[in-house]
Amino acid sequence: MDLIVATNRRELEEARALLGVAGRPGGGPGGPGGGERRTLALVPTMGALHEGHLSLIRIAKANADVVAVSIFVNPLQFGPGEDFARYPRTFEADLAACRTEGVNLVFAPSAEEMYAPDRQVSVSAGRMGTIVEGEFRPGHFDGVLTVVLKLFNLVRPDVAVFGQKDAQQLALIRRMVADLDVPVRVIGAPIVREPDGLAMSSRNRYLSPDEREIALTISRALREGAAQRTPREMVAATRRVLDSAPLKVDYVVLADPATFEEVAEGFTGEAVLAVAAHVGTTRLIDNVTVTLS
Repeated sequence: MDLIVATNRRELEEARALLGVAGRPGGGPGGPGGGERRTLALVPTMGALHEGHLSLIRIAKANADVVAVSIFVNPLQFGPGEDFARYPRTFEADLAACRTEGVNLVFAPSAEEMYAPDRQVSVSAGRMGTIVEGEFRPGHFDGVLTVVLKLFNLVRPDVAVFGQKDAQQLALIRRMVADLDVPVRVIGAPIVREPDGLAMSSRNRYLSPDEREIALTISRALREGAAQRTPREMVAATRRVLDSAPLKVDYVVLADPATFEEVAEGFTGEAVLAVAAHVGTTRLIDNVTVTLS
């Protein structure tokens, strides 16, 4: 079956029925021919797909019978002065990539389809949405969680796959699923990097050749930080490398991966060493997972 593209709720419901995922999770009638319901995995994206997104699709395929990709540049998660208007939109290329990867369904709604003009209710990200990345992007995570919950309600997947590069987002989605009893299994996928170490991002295309060289400082700084032994040393080493390049650093933090609270000296266990920095006019984030003993 060729890739199905749905742009509204009616088309989405028709596609779900055609693909045999229209029943309730756990069984029940599937497609028009009956039989057990097939499982569905969702990969939410804002488009401009790259190899990092394609790795999420492959993980989704390994965890469900049917794979859906959403393509929606969500206005709620962009603050004033951010790059909503210029965010890369490459829809035809995205569809071609989805076909190549064997995606079954693309849901590509308009903003008008997703949000009523008199919309009033949103999801609050709570305290975790106001720290680290949330301190520099107020309201960002409220917008992320609102659109993700809407996508979960509309697409109704069994599984959803998100990248570890947005580690705080991943933690918040897991928290939302737990707190609101959303029946979706969330899978975190490893960061995919360019051969030189730069974390793949749709925003990398904004970088000039010189800026791209400067951007490599971020992954280099994280490697240096991860090689240290204590929280204080990890943060200090990471910042020292970042300060050697013409970057504007928003934060360097060693955080608990479940809460994104900064870990204290003497902490043991798994933590996330995370960075946000501006290279020219482009803001990039990256992180590595470390284990302290």
